[in-house]
Amino acid sequence: MTRAEFEQQVKLNQEPLRRFLINLCDGNLSLADDIAQEAFIKAYMNLGSFIGKSKFSTWLFKIAYNSFCDNKRVSQRQASTELIDGKLYASENPEDNYRNQELQMALSRLNEKERGCILLFYMEDKPIKEIALITGINENTVKSHLSRAKSNLETHLKSIGYER
Repeated sequence: MTRAEFEQQVKLNQEPLRRFLINLCDGNLSLADDIAQEAFIKAYMNLGSFIGKSKFSTWLFKIAYNSFCDNKRVSQRQASTELIDGKLYASENPEDNYRNQELQMALSRLNEKERGCILLFYMEDKPIKEIALITGINENTVKSHLSRAKSNLETHLKSIGYER
């Protein structure tokens, strides 16, 4: 892949990757941007290892997901806590902001693997096979995580009176 082709792939995947990471990072824009930048740098530095067995976006999301997991391990070791913004998307409508905040709080209650799977499936429209490649989880386990995450989200959102 040439540098120009890589730049084109960055343009195509920048927003979906950033959106995925923002939600994976519980709305922490700064952390999500740092991880996205790290993922793009790693992808560029390791471009020779991309052999085309999967789509470029799958390879890039896997790098980003692994970077997120690495960051989370380091953060846990340092026992640092950060204030979480708690918003999925900014909106002019205060009611939408409240609903997004409730949804973000519900997502934050999921474990890392469930949250990653549900965000990739519903927000990034990734098929189960790609999610398995990105997360390194067996396809049947991805299905199980999706089912459990949907159930947990539904239970939490119903308990707080969240309606679509």
